[in-house]
Amino acid sequence: MAILLNKDTRVLVQGITGRIGSFHAEEMLAYGTNVVGGVTPGKGGKSHLGLPIFNTVKGAVAETGAEASIVFVPPPFAADSIMEAADAGIKYCVCITDGIPAQDMMRVKRYMRRYKAENRMRLSGPNCAGTITPSQGMMGIMPGHIYMPGRVGIVGRSGTLGYEAASQMKARGIGVSTSVGIGGDPINGSSFRDILELFNEDPDTDAVVMIGEIGGPQEAEAAAWARDNMKKPLMAYVAGLSAPKGRRMGHAGAIVSAFGESAQEKVEFIREAGHTIVPNPSAFGETVARVLAEMQNAG
Repeated sequence: MAILLNKDTRVLVQGITGRIGSFHAEEMLAYGTNVVGGVTPGKGGKSHLGLPIFNTVKGAVAETGAEASIVFVPPPFAADSIMEAADAGIKYCVCITDGIPAQDMMRVKRYMRRYKAENRMRLSGPNCAGTITPSQGMMGIMPGHIYMPGRVGIVGRSGTLGYEAASQMKARGIGVSTSVGIGGDPINGSSFRDILELFNEDPDTDAVVMIGEIGGPQEAEAAAWARDNMKKPLMAYVAGLSAPKGRRMGHAGAIVSAFGESAQEKVEFIREAGHTIVPNPSAFGETVARVLAEMQNAG
């Protein structure tokens, strides 16, 4: 059991014939992901990487039974690709594309609300590293070999910090149930809280690492929800402790514009909510090991 993605999940690649889509689709196939086809308008009927290509997501879903899709479509057209996936009945969509205008994402969020909550597609990203369930499937751009199967969930805005956490945990013999990138843009498909709710219900996840950064209220909202609802230990790292107010740092969403959005304020809020703080990026492994040891001793 894992969240969002497992070995049986049938995956489509939107933008598979482009240079970036093609490269990462090949990596996903090599990892063992159940990729069943690709979508590139105008190239339907052809094949690429041994997979059938379709003109539309709806046509691809009808032929392959796909239930998930990953978007490698250039920024001007990416929002339309996400909405097309939602219309075609895709259950889970990962959008890797960076640089989608915020106004386009507002349109996507409004569009998806036309579906009832139980029928609504779940979206991760945009501007994210993707999702991986180790040894089962990978929908993303991460180096799959650093993820070891296990029982600790990872959710983060930063792809590289997610890799760092997984690598340090693997070095200590600690594996990952699923790692989910929610993306660094100010308007994203899934929030930290959305993913924490899934991990909280997953019987094969024992603890969760949350990797946040400056800008926006999502980390504080997730910490407050977890304090009241989470049955599992939550560990959190917040990037950007030295970032000056008003300066954008890397991700489009990483800018402090209001009270409670700086790294220091977020760390204090998360700590007050009773969760464990990872003090710096080199401490992921030791922090997770310590919390798991405490769980074993308590249990």
